[in-house]
Amino acid sequence: MNRIIMKKYKYTLGVILLVLLATTGLEAQEKSITLSEAIEIGLDNNFQIRIAKKQVEVAKNNNTWKNTGRYPTVDFNLGFGNRFNWSNNPASFNPRISTFNSGLTPSIDGQWVLFDGFKYKINKKRLEELEYQTQSNVGLAIENNIRAIMVAYYQAVIQKKQLETLEEVLNLSKERIQYQQVRQEFGQAGKFEILQSSDAFLNDSTTLLIQKNTYENTLLNLKLSMGIDDMNITYEPKDKLDEDFVRYQFSDLEKKMFSKNKNLKQLYISQQLSKINTELLKADRSPVVGLGTGVALGGTGYWQSGSNPITNELYGADFSSNFNYYLNLNLTYNLFDAGARRRNVENAKIEEEIADLNIQDLKQGLSSQLRLTLDNYNNQIDLLRLTEKLIANARENMGISEARFRAGQISSFDYRTVQLAYVNASQARLNALYNLKNTEIELIRLTGGLVR
Repeated sequence: MNRIIMKKYKYTLGVILLVLLATTGLEAQEKSITLSEAIEIGLDNNFQIRIAKKQVEVAKNNNTWKNTGRYPTVDFNLGFGNRFNWSNNPASFNPRISTFNSGLTPSIDGQWVLFDGFKYKINKKRLEELEYQTQSNVGLAIENNIRAIMVAYYQAVIQKKQLETLEEVLNLSKERIQYQQVRQEFGQAGKFEILQSSDAFLNDSTTLLIQKNTYENTLLNLKLSMGIDDMNITYEPKDKLDEDFVRYQFSDLEKKMFSKNKNLKQLYISQQLSKINTELLKADRSPVVGLGTGVALGGTGYWQSGSNPITNELYGADFSSNFNYYLNLNLTYNLFDAGARRRNVENAKIEEEIADLNIQDLKQGLSSQLRLTLDNYNNQIDLLRLTEKLIANARENMGISEARFRAGQISSFDYRTVQLAYVNASQARLNALYNLKNTEIELIRLTGGLVR
């Protein structure tokens, strides 16, 4: 009696699991998407890329001859001064006098550096390199985003494929229960066989439910990598994994990596900026020749209280004006600074050497990383081919075992073992395929191929 109740309980639980599998995720709108579409959406939504592009706009605005000191500067000045004075001098003819002065002075001043060691040309090269550096930052941000999307996308593809495999196994378990129930009706199977089939069905249902949850998590991760936070839509991968993998030559990849690797390009820019900085410091040794010119107009209003003691005429108000123009040429040359300029140039040359060493160090590290990644890539190809043979054998063995099981030549335990071997072989192949794809993505990233 307890066994019958247990059987009904397990069968009911299996039905509940199937209902959960069928209803999970119905609330969200599903949309199939290709990898290229996912990358396009992700690039549009990524904030780091937006920030990097804004920095490029700033660098472009700064990269002008106006910011190099090449052109003269012209300033307009306007002065308005007022002064009130009251004096009390008993010895004066006018012991009490009040005066008020008001003046308006507009002027235009121009300054132009005629020669300073051609710093303006050096500054222009520096601004161009800084602009190029910001553009390189955009490429690096795009590369990181594309890589994250590709990894998330292919992870979703793998989990979807694994889900399909488990659904296939679950269908076999359902057919097995139905087969045992038919046998029971004819007295060829007992409660033990029914319970064994039900256990297998429940275990497969549980595994499938866990896998469905895993798959949904990968879809969420894909959506986050695309910069989408809308919980009412789910993107499912449409593309399949390409299983045609090319064998690469290390020398070809290394040559491509040294010319296109994004991190290496960043160091090349830093190296160039170090050289430009040395040029600027060397230019400090040159004399500075400047030209200054300007024009000023002046107007002053004057008012004084009292009257002339001789003529008895009131002083009243008066007005005066003036005009000034100047043209000056000046030369400045530092005769002694305790060796500060020399030390600055020496330090700048050391910074150049450091930049060179950083490039050599990164090249060495990238070469080692590339070799390890390529070896791993080749090993993963061999492993994938082995798992393909393994799953082919497992699938054929499962077909033979099913026939033998129905013929009563093997037990349900043996048949279940073969079934689990097929699941494990399928999982091993998918893991090998995913690892191989990730390794290929890393090879492409190292050689600068993710961003055109």
